Order: sequence, then structure tokens, then C-alpha cells
Amino acid sequence: MAEVLVYVDHVDGAVRKPTLELLTLARRIGEPVAVALGSGAEATAAALAEHGAVKVLTHDAAEYADYLVVPKVDALQAACEAVSPAAVLVPSSAEGKEIAARLAVRIGSGIITDAVDIEAGDEGPVATQSAFAASFTTKSRVAKGTPVITVKPNSAAVEAAPATGAVEALAVSFSEKATGTKVTARTPRESTGRPELTEAAIVVSGGRGVNGAENFSIIEALADSLGAAVGASRAAVDAGWYPHTNQVGQTGKSVSPQLYIASGISGAIQHRAGMQTSKTIVAINKDAEAPIFDLVDYGVVGDLFEVVPQLTEEIKTRKG
Repeated sequence: MAEVLVYVDHVDGAVRKPTLELLTLARRIGEPVAVALGSGAEATAAALAEHGAVKVLTHDAAEYADYLVVPKVDALQAACEAVSPAAVLVPSSAEGKEIAARLAVRIGSGIITDAVDIEAGDEGPVATQSAFAASFTTKSRVAKGTPVITVKPNSAAVEAAPATGAVEALAVSFSEKATGTKVTARTPRESTGRPELTEAAIVVSGGRGVNGAENFSIIEALADSLGAAVGASRAAVDAGWYPHTNQVGQTGKSVSPQLYIASGISGAIQHRAGMQTSKTIVAINKDAEAPIFDLVDYGVVGDLFEVVPQLTEEIKTRKG
């Protein structure tokens, strides 16, 4: 069976969930070979093997931390030359998409971004995408070279499938461009204790109807009762009520959780573009004609300041 390269997103050896999802998808089209780079790369082997990696190619060098993107592209190119894979799968983060695009140019291949599913095809892997603000679903395949595909988080359920996960050192020669953009400083992000927005299984978002930064506390309370991430519409972010890092939409982050709860959000196309692929969508809005209700699985017509606290208390009671 052909081998499929999976780029590993990890933090000091702790593998992030989107990579485990990629391993699940990779098994549909071949044998997963994971590529883990940087500090803690070898420590990823156990988790990767548990989820189907037949091999784990590792390489550590200061360049991965000290410079942006290009050293990782150099390493993936080296992995492609060593393995001759049937496809390369990369998480659809901002960095992941840049790595994938640069790699595709390097190896003369086509690229598919933001796939939500992958399946085997007669002429190579077939990727499913949600296009035009998720108004259409398309199926595509790369016609030239080794397919490079980025996959959105929460596109597949993580499935354990123990494999050998043999660790092998990857030989990497960095290009002249690898040191072109240096990281000069890092500022740790303040932890909220909540899941990463793009990776969360549940997202609770607030919009213009929240009517002020001080009122986002009721959105946060509902999110915390569910173990969810907090999102915000562009209107709420533009008003300064919530940070831009939490914006869901075309000019913010795209999310695809199992459950998305929209409170006080009208449902403008800009917002829908970022959450329309969510598995189950619930909206709370006092305007019965709000466009968001055309999209939802469940809708509550009511004042969010009455509905959301009641929902939070009911969840706490049932959990308690």
C-alpha cells in the first residue's frame, strides 16, 4: 500500500488533535508516515503509533524554532524525496497552509486547501471541500504530481489504530532561504482554560445582540458549562467587545465543531462562511426573521439575556 505523509502539529512532543484526525483520514488512502520536527519530535512517536503511523520521521534543529516556515518546508521536501508518498496531508492552520503551498510549488504539484473529507479514488485521493461560504460541496483531486492537501480541524473523528510507529531520523539539508525570516521575540498567549477555537468540539458565539463587552460574561458562562470555546461575530469584534482572535467568519477563523451555538448573531454571509460546516447549529435571537434561522438545526426566538442564563443553569443542573 502507498505511503501518505502526515505533517505533525505538536508542542514539545504533545500531539495536537488535528494531526490525529489527519492520521485517521490518511489510513483511507494509504499507510500513514508521520513527519515530526523540532523540539520533542521523538516524544510524539507513541501517540502517532497509537493512531496508525507506521513510521515516524523525526528531525530536530534550532532552525525550526528560530525561523519561520521555510525550514519546515525543507524538511517536508526531504521527506517527499525519501518516501515518494501518494499524498501529503497538513492541518489547515494559517502556518499549515503556508507550508503546504510552498511545498506544492517546490515539488511541482497541485494543492487542495481546507478539505473537510478525503477518500480514495481511482486516479488518486479525492478531497471534499465546502465552497462559496459552504453553499456548495465540491469533490476535487490533484491532476499533477503528489497531492498536497490541507484539512480543516474537526473534519474526522479521531480513531485509534495501533501501528508500529518505528522512529527514523530524517536527513534534512536547509536551503539558503531557510534563514531569511528570523523570529526575534515571542509573547506567550494568555491561557483562558478553554479549548482552541478552531479545534473545539463545541463553540458558543456572541454577536451584536450581546450589546457590550461586559455582557459577554453570559456567553462565557454558557461556554464554560459545556467545556466550549468562545467565538464572536465581526460586529462584536469591530465594536471592541471581544478580541479579534476569537472572530468567527470570512475575515476571522473558520470553525467546524460538532455543536455551534450562535447568540445574538443575525447570520450575515460573512459570519456564515466561517461556521456553516458545523455539524449541529443552534441559534438564539429575538428577531424571528434573522437570516441565521435559515441555517440552523434548532432555533430559539427569544431574548438571549433570558434564554442563555436559563440554558446555562439547566446544563449545570444536569451535569451536577
